[in-house]
Amino acid sequence: MKREVWPGGPYPLGAWYDGTGTNFTLFSEVAEGVELCLFDGAGGGEERVDLTEVDGYVWHCFLPGVGPGQRYGYRVRGPHEPEAGLRCNPAKLLIDPYAKAIDGQVTWDPAVYGYPLGDDDRKRNDDDSAPFIPKAVVTNPSFEWGGDTRPLRTPWHETVLYEAHVKGMTMRHPAVPENLRGTYAGMAHPAVVEHLTRLGVTAVELMPVHHFLHDHHLTDQGLRNYWGYNSIGFFAPDAGYSAWGVERVTSEFQHLVKTMHEAGIEVILDVVYNHTAEGNHLGPLLSFKGIDNSSYYRLTDDPRYYFDTTGTGNSLNMRHPHVLQLIIDSLRYWVTVMHVDGFRFDLAASLARQFHEVDRLSAFFDLIQVDPVVSQVKLIAEPWDLGEGGYQVGNFPTLWSEWNGRYRDTVRDYWRGADSTLADFGYRLTGSSDLYGNTGRRPYASVNFVTAHDGFTLTDLVSYDGKHNEANGEDNRDGTDDNRSWNSGAEGPTDDPGILQTRERRRRALMTTLLLSQGVPMIRHGDEIGHTQLGNNNAYCQDNEISWLDWEHADADFLGFCAQVIQFRREHPVFRRRRFFEGRPITGTRQSDTDIGWFRPDGQEMSPEDWGAGFSKSISVFLNGEALPDPDGRGRRLTNGTFLLLFNAHHELVTFTLPGRTWGRQWVTDIDSAAFSPGPSRKKKHRTGAMVAVAARSVQVLRRVQ
Repeated sequence: MKREVWPGGPYPLGAWYDGTGTNFTLFSEVAEGVELCLFDGAGGGEERVDLTEVDGYVWHCFLPGVGPGQRYGYRVRGPHEPEAGLRCNPAKLLIDPYAKAIDGQVTWDPAVYGYPLGDDDRKRNDDDSAPFIPKAVVTNPSFEWGGDTRPLRTPWHETVLYEAHVKGMTMRHPAVPENLRGTYAGMAHPAVVEHLTRLGVTAVELMPVHHFLHDHHLTDQGLRNYWGYNSIGFFAPDAGYSAWGVERVTSEFQHLVKTMHEAGIEVILDVVYNHTAEGNHLGPLLSFKGIDNSSYYRLTDDPRYYFDTTGTGNSLNMRHPHVLQLIIDSLRYWVTVMHVDGFRFDLAASLARQFHEVDRLSAFFDLIQVDPVVSQVKLIAEPWDLGEGGYQVGNFPTLWSEWNGRYRDTVRDYWRGADSTLADFGYRLTGSSDLYGNTGRRPYASVNFVTAHDGFTLTDLVSYDGKHNEANGEDNRDGTDDNRSWNSGAEGPTDDPGILQTRERRRRALMTTLLLSQGVPMIRHGDEIGHTQLGNNNAYCQDNEISWLDWEHADADFLGFCAQVIQFRREHPVFRRRRFFEGRPITGTRQSDTDIGWFRPDGQEMSPEDWGAGFSKSISVFLNGEALPDPDGRGRRLTNGTFLLLFNAHHELVTFTLPGRTWGRQWVTDIDSAAFSPGPSRKKKHRTGAMVAVAARSVQVLRRVQ
C-alpha cells in the first residue's frame, strides 16, 4: 500500500510527533531535492519519501501514523563542487541536525566519506553510506515532571559547581547496580546523589551529553572519544549513556534532571556548538556537510577548505541565520523540554566570531541576550579558542560567567612556590576585579577552578612535574606542557612520608583557597576522593580505569575536609559576596572598619613595595563581615563574622603576628588546613599581637570573637 504523505509545515525544524503522526522538516538552501529515508528497527528496509514541499529553503512533509521509535535519515540531491564549497551527494545518508535521539555509532567504512578514501577530496564517492550511519529516531518528549516546572535558579553567589562525567562517575561505584553503571540512570542513583549532597555542591556540570562520535583514528587504535567533545547531534542525549535504550533515552535523561532537582542540585550541560564531528575537507560526510556545507560551516577564502579556530577541522558558521537558529533552538529545547539549569560553552570565543575577530557585539550574544528562555539560565563561557586573538578571559558580556584560566594559573603558581605571584594571587582570591570589575559584572562572573577535565587531577597536580600520556598512543606529544605542577619531591607514586605530607598539605591548601575565594568555585569530579590518572593530563581517549573514579580507594579524610570547607563557605556570606571589595571603611571612619585589609606576616599592612617582592610567599587577609554591601533575600541587613586568612606558601613554617587591637582583640581558629582531622576539634584562641605558627604550605582561617 502506498504511504500517505501530507504536505505538513516548515516549522518547527526536525521531527515532531503530535499524537497522530510526525512532521519532518529539513533546512537546505542548496538542495535540488530531498528524500526522507525511513528504516525499520533493524536498520534495513529503507523506504524513501520525496519531499516536494519547500518554504524558505525548508523541505517538509507530514506522515500520518509515523510515531516514536521510527528510524530515519535524509538524502540530499544538489551540486557537488568541493572547490566551490558544495558537497551534496545523494549516495550518503545524512543525520537530521534536529534529531531528538540518535541510534548507534558510525561504522568507519570508506562509504561514509564523500570522496574515495585516500584520493582527491574533489572526487565523488557514490558508495551508499546508509548501512554505516547512525539513524535519527522520532521521540515523544512528554514526561511526568510533577512539581519540577522550571530551573532551580540557585543564586550565582551560592553556587558550588562540580564538573562530572556521566560514565566516569559511576562505572566503578560499588553501590550502583552493574546494569546502571555508566548511564544517566546510574548518575541518578541514590548513592551518587548522596555523595553530591554530602559534599555540598549545588550544581553538576555534565561533560558533553549531546550525541557524539568516536573518531576514526581512535577506533583504529582501540580507543574511544571518552570526553565527548565531538558532537553530531545538538538535541539528542547520547544513547551510549542510556540504560533504558534509545527509545527511552530522553525520559532517562529527564529522570536524571528531576532526581537532581529533588536533591536541590542544578544540572548544567557542557555544550560544544563551535564545531561538529565531520572534521575538515578530508573528514566524513555525515550530516551538515551533505545538507548545506557552505551554510553550516565557516569556509576559507578558498571554499574547498574550512576555517578552523577549534583545532578539530571545522568551525560552525556563526554568520548564517539558520546556524544561529539551530543553536538557540537547541538551547531552548534543553531548558524547556529537559529542564536543565544552564550551559557551559566549549571554546566559546569561536561562537563570537561573526567576522574574523572575536566580537562582543556578535549576533550570537544578541540572540542570547533577548531570548526570554535562554537568558534566564546560567551561562558559562570557556572564554578562548585556538584562533588569532582567541584568549578572551574577562571580555564576555554581562550575562555571562567565565572559566577563569587566570585563576587556575595563579593559584597553581602560588602553591608550588613560584616567585612574583603575590599581587596576582590577591586579585584572584578576591574575585578578579581586574578582569570583571570595570564592565558592570560581579565576582560571580569568575568561575574559579584549579583543575578541570583537561589537565591534571588535583592529586596528580601535586605528584607529577610532567605529563605521562603514553597510553594515548601519541608518544607523549599530546596534552599541554604548561602544567604549573610540582611533584613535591618524587615523580608519581612514593612511600616517602615527607613527600606524602607535602602533597597532602598542598592539596588541602589548594582546595581551601578555591572554596574561600570570591567567585564561583568549581571542583573536578574525583578530586575530593583523591582520584589519580597516573600523570595523564589529556585522558580524552581513556574510557577505562584511568578516567573512571576509583570509589573503592576513596580518600574519606579528604572528602570530609572538602565537605567541611564547603559547609563553612555556605555558612559565611563574606566568602561569597555579590559585590567586589572596595578597600574602604564600611561601618565608620576607622581604618579597621575597611571591608578588606592586607598584612605581612609581621602584622604590618602591605605596602606597594611588598606586593612586588618576588620572594614573598606569605600574606594575611582581613575580611570584614560586619556590614556586607547587599541585603539578604528579604531585604534585611546582612552581617557575618569577620575573618583573618593566613596563607603560607613557603616551604617552612612561618610565624604570623596578628594585627593591632583595632582589627580585633581576640581570634579563634576555625580552619587549619595542615591540622585538619574529621570530627570535633578544640579550636585555638589568640589575642591581639599573638604569634600564630602557620605550617609550611598551609592556610589558617581565624574568626574574630567579641
